[in-house]
Amino acid sequence: MTGERQPVQEAAAQENTVTQDTQWESMANRLMIPLDYPDAGQAKELISKLKGIPCYMKVGMQLFYAAGPDFVRELKALGYSVFLDVKMHDIPNTVKGGAESVTALGVDMFNVHASGGSAMMSAAREGIDAALRKNPELARPLVIAVTQLTSTSQDVMNGEIGIPGEVPDTVVRYAKLAAAAGLDGVVASPMEAAAISAACGPAFRTVTPGIRPSGSSLDDQSRVMTPGQAIRQGSHFLVVGRPITAAPDPRQAAEHIIKEMIQA
Repeated sequence: MTGERQPVQEAAAQENTVTQDTQWESMANRLMIPLDYPDAGQAKELISKLKGIPCYMKVGMQLFYAAGPDFVRELKALGYSVFLDVKMHDIPNTVKGGAESVTALGVDMFNVHASGGSAMMSAAREGIDAALRKNPELARPLVIAVTQLTSTSQDVMNGEIGIPGEVPDTVVRYAKLAAAAGLDGVVASPMEAAAISAACGPAFRTVTPGIRPSGSSLDDQSRVMTPGQAIRQGSHFLVVGRPITAAPDPRQAAEHIIKEMIQA
């Protein structure tokens, strides 16, 4: 009897392993690691320590202005998904041109400021379409709107920026504008993820900075959650910086966060 049951048990164990591996990879694909460095050399040093983790690499203004499009091409050649975080905010025609250029570059995601207005956000989609008409083999990137920076407190939004009301209400209003303009989602605090999903539908993606594992420093973030809390609130992508990039073992730190995401 034992000999007959063993193959069944082994098959079940193998199936469970495959399921766990698939779940791990799926969650790893939702983790975004910011390469906030002044040059490509330092970014590559971190990347080498994260080898084997199929996460998104987020390239912000500092690195993109220093290393340029060639560095994005290198990341794509290594098999990484790339979120180009340059927060376009200009007149519609200029944003259209910028969107066309970054689509041709092959990024998987980029963002624009929702405060630029509906016409500007729609122009970003037009730029993507223009690039795809010229080269149909390009993949269509996700275009995401920035609502309010996670460093923006209630006092700053009301007193300095001059926007009245509550932060969550402003974020949801911007999310609705972005959805109406045809964008794929928004960047917002995890605290607003559930409200955004309720207002714009579950397919409308929320990219959430301000993620800190339990016990981590808040640094300069005002509205934060743990990875598990953010996933439960409906966040689609989690941006986790210093808890990974400043860790003694970045890979171990990333794996711990992915585990928290799976357990949510």
